[in-house]
Amino acid sequence: MSAAYWKQVHDEDFAVPTDRPLADLTAELTRLLGETDPHLRDRLALPALATWVERGVYDDLLRGLGDGMAAGLRVGLGERETDSVFRRSFSVLILGECIARDNQRPLVPGGKVLDWGDRIATWMLQERDLRGYVPGKGWAHAVAHGADALGTLARSPHVGAAELVVILDVIAERLALPVDALFSAGEADRLALAAMFVLRRNRVPLDLLEAWVGALAATATRTWGPDRDPYLGSGNAEAFLRALYLQLALGQRPPAVRADLMLLLVDALRSANRGFLEAE
Repeated sequence: MSAAYWKQVHDEDFAVPTDRPLADLTAELTRLLGETDPHLRDRLALPALATWVERGVYDDLLRGLGDGMAAGLRVGLGERETDSVFRRSFSVLILGECIARDNQRPLVPGGKVLDWGDRIATWMLQERDLRGYVPGKGWAHAVAHGADALGTLARSPHVGAAELVVILDVIAERLALPVDALFSAGEADRLALAAMFVLRRNRVPLDLLEAWVGALAATATRTWGPDRDPYLGSGNAEAFLRALYLQLALGQRPPAVRADLMLLLVDALRSANRGFLEAE
């Protein structure tokens, strides 16, 4: 199928074509999720699949579609600076759409949603291609897209207190992993929003949140040495703490622990920025 075919689908408000089986259309769109042409990937394939999920086209097939997207998270995993990142990064967006659809109405067993969550978490921690915008090929944005999927997962009725804690731990571990360059394309803000969806459930006890912030604060504290850039080890966690503070201070629907959590974040940020806060 040509780009012109999918452009026509786009122009017809993504009405499902009747000239080909849905399975064939889905297979082609899944392939296009890994395209390096951002027009084909971002403007045609991604919105077509997302719209069809939202409109219930896949309601009877949601389990299979989600499993297919979860399988896409393994394609080329571990590679850096290769085009395989697009398939992984855009697969997780559609997997998030599958979870969001189930959030609206129960369509798949709770165990399947938790399995998808495990696959998202595993991929998030194993992904090594952390590029944001790739010149000539558009957004890869794996961490940001993964954060969006985690935020959707946090709203699932199948996700309880234990799973919510795991989501927070995944965020903290992702921020602690070594990087060659700091996140610079809104990843910290997207991760903070995902954390907010967890916090708004009001299911995670304050003592666990205190330990979680403490771990983030430890990561955000710069360790100086002659052979390493200390900001590469601390910068992502510090940016996240600032973004989460902003969410709690200005965001809507604050969690019940907002006041206590803000105090914890103030202490964490003060510790991470002690050298800049001393009075002259």
